[in-house]
Amino acid sequence: MSDKLRVLILCTGNSARSQMAEGLLRHIASDKFEVESAGTIASFVRPQAIAAMAEIGIDISGHRSKCLDEFLDTEFDYLITVCDNANETCPNFPGQATRIHWSFDDPAEAAVSDEEQMALFRRVRDEIKVALERFAHQQ
Repeated sequence: MSDKLRVLILCTGNSARSQMAEGLLRHIASDKFEVESAGTIASFVRPQAIAAMAEIGIDISGHRSKCLDEFLDTEFDYLITVCDNANETCPNFPGQATRIHWSFDDPAEAAVSDEEQMALFRRVRDEIKVALERFAHQQ
């Protein structure tokens, strides 16, 4: 049995924010946490999320989008929602998981140029990184 804290990071499609958060938390504190991510629905990992993470040396190209249904029988220490929709629709999980909600903009939904969208992915990545560094430091 691992003595690491188990963390599930949730967003709507498990395509960008939660994928970046999973990669970031593993990078920041894999010694403290076992990290998974999922969505209220499964979709695909956005290439912009993969690119934004690669820019800071984190490879999430092997990640796949997962539905939270895969984890309904799994106990977690923390459930972190990174979008309002996931926070509102997240089911109850077994155990005594501490729920944390952070609302980050969805960079995939912006109707802007490709260059502007990449800038949004970078901004959201950096905002998530700050929140996760603070979270990891407090544990």
